[in-house]
Amino acid sequence: MFKENILLALSAIRANKMRSILTMLGIIIGISSVISIVSIGDSMRALFAKEYENIGLTSAYSYVSYYVEEFRSSDYYTLDDLERIKAVFGNEISYISCNASESNEAVHGRNKLKTSYSGADTGYEQINNLQIVNGRLLNTKDILDRKYVAVIEDQTALKLFASTNVIGKSFRTTLHGNPAELTVIGVYHREKSNFMKLMESLDGGEPTGKAIVPYTLLAYPNDSFFMVEVTAISGTDMTDFGERFKQYTAKLKGRQPEDIIFSSAADEMNMLDGIMGGLATAVGAIAAISLLVGGIGIMNIMLVSVTERTREIGIRKALGAKTRDILAQFLIESAIISALGGIIGVIFGFGIVALGGMIAGIATYVRPTVILLAVGFSALVGVFFGLYPARKAAQADPIVALRYE
Repeated sequence: MFKENILLALSAIRANKMRSILTMLGIIIGISSVISIVSIGDSMRALFAKEYENIGLTSAYSYVSYYVEEFRSSDYYTLDDLERIKAVFGNEISYISCNASESNEAVHGRNKLKTSYSGADTGYEQINNLQIVNGRLLNTKDILDRKYVAVIEDQTALKLFASTNVIGKSFRTTLHGNPAELTVIGVYHREKSNFMKLMESLDGGEPTGKAIVPYTLLAYPNDSFFMVEVTAISGTDMTDFGERFKQYTAKLKGRQPEDIIFSSAADEMNMLDGIMGGLATAVGAIAAISLLVGGIGIMNIMLVSVTERTREIGIRKALGAKTRDILAQFLIESAIISALGGIIGVIFGFGIVALGGMIAGIATYVRPTVILLAVGFSALVGVFFGLYPARKAAQADPIVALRYE
């Protein structure tokens, strides 16, 4: 009997193809929206997690909060402060420097390029996965002597000099508002992550060059800077490390530990992951409302179907069909309409996610559990909203139904 009801339901759907498709439309839109939004959220979370892994989960920055009662000039860090921090945490950190940076125009001949300058210490390449193409990286003498030297990215070299063989060449720029001439001592290549490529593709501004210079050069002329950049050794408990770092730097700056901000990449990743997950859930729930709209559409069309097939119901009852048989027939029909809409919605949703990932150049993730839940929920919606029309059909008086025109 169950097989017969399925065949009857499929026959009724085929007999009214356009009406059935329009009935499924709400379910299709709802399911595809839910899958697309949840999967895009998962893909972005995975992308951010990969980016933070590349940066290093033990990387962090620290500074005296601007929200203290009175921000003092002594709240800025100095080069001497860095040396003291190195002495205390030396065996626990793999890299420490100021987070000084500037962005100014680099000029060589007729070529001009907006360039960002990052202050760095020796060992910078180890935590940033840099590969030297030509020349060398910064050494201790460059740092201590505040040499006007730069290690530039290979793409920057091509845009500024039209070549990567530029060791010893120089370009003009501005540092601290004063004209400066930097000599190129090295050219590096950094493999860009999918996230960085995505950000660059979304940036419609002019090309930006990248250069690494001694951090002592950017801390000059007053040898002070706002933020400390630190990377602990792999496997460090950043919560414990952060508390001890705050206590020491608070003592160093004459502040309370709560006045010191310490934010690690792991903290940022967890916060961002929570925000992305919450947004995906919230927007997915809003999109799921369209499933209810689709369910109401199924109920309406099934009521019309019951009315149109009143004589058929009467004949079946007269031939011995029981109330539960009629109920099962219409419930199965509404469930099949809803489930078919769910399957088509899954295909559309998967296609939207795949197309978006292909355009953006990022890996996409579609959780099988989301697909199963979406199709299962759509079938339940069909059963729930098909219950009233099915009960109405099942409770019809066969004599009245046979007389119905």
